[in-house]
Amino acid sequence: MRRREFLRVLGSSAVAWPLVARAQQPAMPVIGFLSSQWLPDTSVDRLRSFRQGLKDTGYVEAENVAIEYRWADQSDRLPELAAELVRRRVAVIVTPTTPAALAAKAATTTIPIVFAIGYDPVTLGLVASLARPDGNLTGINFLNNELVAKQLDLLRELVPAATRVAALVNPDNVRNTSVALADLEVAARARGLQIQVLNASTNREIDAAFATFLRERPDALFVTGDGLFTSRRVQMVQLATLHKVPTTFANRDFAEVGGLMSYGANVADAWRQAGVYTGRILKGAKPADLPVVQASKFELVINQQTARMLGLTVPPMLLARADEVIE
Repeated sequence: MRRREFLRVLGSSAVAWPLVARAQQPAMPVIGFLSSQWLPDTSVDRLRSFRQGLKDTGYVEAENVAIEYRWADQSDRLPELAAELVRRRVAVIVTPTTPAALAAKAATTTIPIVFAIGYDPVTLGLVASLARPDGNLTGINFLNNELVAKQLDLLRELVPAATRVAALVNPDNVRNTSVALADLEVAARARGLQIQVLNASTNREIDAAFATFLRERPDALFVTGDGLFTSRRVQMVQLATLHKVPTTFANRDFAEVGGLMSYGANVADAWRQAGVYTGRILKGAKPADLPVVQASKFELVINQQTARMLGLTVPPMLLARADEVIE
């Protein structure tokens, strides 16, 4: 072989080697993240916790795993977005709300789904049982329905004269709302409380619900756990303060922006666990073999500044039991 020809062959081989090496590397797995009513900028802390869970199992976004985000401004877009992720052939779908979990379940029976939701996934029809999910779904349950009675007790402790309590629910989140109302009515009846149900699924409807307080004047407000309400928490806290209505919420996000009180699962820890489950599935675990994790860390957060603004004196015993008091 002539020298010039030899160099040409050698050069073309050198170019081909990196291409062959890249072709042999395994493709980066893709996680589909499907959320209803939550906007990216309202979920920063939770996504950080989710990514920490992934990191605990050896996965770092943009390094050895990719995440495709789909945010639905309206729940009726969820089936379309879920179908997109299925066509994308993602390795696993993560859903942090009940409507998103139901849409993903309807879209695929083969792609693993990890949910992080507030209400019982068995009652909602997502899994066969907590111990043996028996399908392509598993995840984390915040136990919102089991905490209703405790939340009412804390509200009564803070506002002992309360007899009439308004309850704000999202009618678009049909399954969550039906479960929440059933538990709330039983707990309220046992405590001699009258419940007035208010429905809201848009910003305008939230405004309208609070506007009824001008004539109804409930003694307190109970806001059910819902992704829509969490994404609209600043609006809701401002309205509760404007109308001077003592309000209890399902998670600390509300108390941090001025809400009076919250009691619920430590959502950051739950999202971290969802990240761990996602990582385990990427490593080959089957959802059917991963029992649904029930939240084990709960936190009571009281905003003392808001209490003073409402003219409320927080009982010392309640302050002592709080996991955090915001001054």
